[in-house]
Amino acid sequence: MADTRIPHQPLKLLDNKTEHKFALPAKCIHDGEDVSFFLTTKAYSDIMTFLFQLNASMFPRKATQEDSVSQTVEAWKLNDPRVPLSPITLKLSQLLEKLASFIDEVPPDTGPRRFGNVSFRKWYELVKERLPALMDEYLPAEILALGGGDSEGTSAKTELEAYLYGSFGSSQRLDYGTGHELSFLAFLGCLWKLGAFPRTESGVEERGIVLGVIEPYLQLVRRLILTYTLEPAGSHGVWGLDDHSFLPYIFGSAQLSPAIRAPADIPAEGSLPNAPNPPDVAKADVVGRERKTNMYFNAIGFIYDVKRGPFWEHSPILFDISGVKAGWAKINKGMLKMYNAEVLSKFPVVQHFPFGSLFAWEKDPAALAINASVHTTSQPTRQTTVTQSRSAPLRDAMQEGMRAPWAGAPTWSTAGTAAPWATTRAQLPVPDGPNQPTRAPWVSATAVPPPASGNATAAPWARSGRKPPRKPPA
Repeated sequence: MADTRIPHQPLKLLDNKTEHKFALPAKCIHDGEDVSFFLTTKAYSDIMTFLFQLNASMFPRKATQEDSVSQTVEAWKLNDPRVPLSPITLKLSQLLEKLASFIDEVPPDTGPRRFGNVSFRKWYELVKERLPALMDEYLPAEILALGGGDSEGTSAKTELEAYLYGSFGSSQRLDYGTGHELSFLAFLGCLWKLGAFPRTESGVEERGIVLGVIEPYLQLVRRLILTYTLEPAGSHGVWGLDDHSFLPYIFGSAQLSPAIRAPADIPAEGSLPNAPNPPDVAKADVVGRERKTNMYFNAIGFIYDVKRGPFWEHSPILFDISGVKAGWAKINKGMLKMYNAEVLSKFPVVQHFPFGSLFAWEKDPAALAINASVHTTSQPTRQTTVTQSRSAPLRDAMQEGMRAPWAGAPTWSTAGTAAPWATTRAQLPVPDGPNQPTRAPWVSATAVPPPASGNATAAPWARSGRKPPRKPPA
């Protein structure tokens, strides 16, 4: 059954017949009320449209043989030679390789440190110094020059540089997170709107963007994290999906979903035949094999590279998601909803996202009003600062679905989720003993507490009843 809420039209191109005034992207989100407004803006609608567009391109495709009733299925893998890369895609890949080479010029500091390595600031300054020239070298001159003749001298290059520069982490906090990943997605979205990518058959160019640009970007970021021991930015701790990234789980689950003929056919459940099973993420040998071809397992593999111990213990949300019995398409749908709730609706993540002319801080005429939700009621306000829960109410996020201007009437809840210590209902039993897990604040007060062995908190759409093994999986 296809999800009719998913837009089937690609992100609109900038109208080159009218004069466009570019602007230096600036911070507009200062408190929780601004987050609510952001969810009604053109920028939000464009981000989600572009994300759905890229996601749909990664679903396997059904192809009918000429002069035959037989069908073949094409699935897309990492480093797949069948995926054509346009000249601009190849240039962007080369730009990322150039940025990665700067790491060799700035080795990590060997002195004592508690958090991120201070040499990351030197790498960041090196990028800031050389980025304008690199953009001139690797991006189309006719794109960069758009708007450069106005009185303020603001060109397309100004906006592109702001998003690209914000894609690699914070040199001040020595961290990296999904907000920086969002900035890179916006950078690619800007290029799309400016017409930098060629118009091809639906999904072809988008597939090249994911495998030829986003995947190399993720590899660069992972190298930065390992080299300079970057901290997670805005991490939920053990109750987060991933310390640093989100996009590879969206695109990677799409790779393993059932084949479709067109974006309108995206199913709500099922898996590609011969795809690895979702529970295989807890098997190191399977992850080691599948990470070479799949973005989801590649991201899981990076977790294995940097964390020790049982998978269900250090990544309980991903472990619970692996218990989904409805297949990778169900996981993909849930990941999109979670991205909306855990990235785009969270103040700590989007507060640094800048808005210019291409991703505009303007009300979308097609957007419906957003009521206070469980995601925005816990955000800072201009009048008072509210301590934000370490973990979002994922259950409510999944049940309410994703609000978008093109998705019909919203179903946001008007009541926030109370912390266990702020409710009038019966208190949850406090876990006791060295082996007891910490209860997530959004677990229902009526829920049965976990046994002594500890159950990971289930993702709302992962109601498999799956329990962690008593011993680490082989």
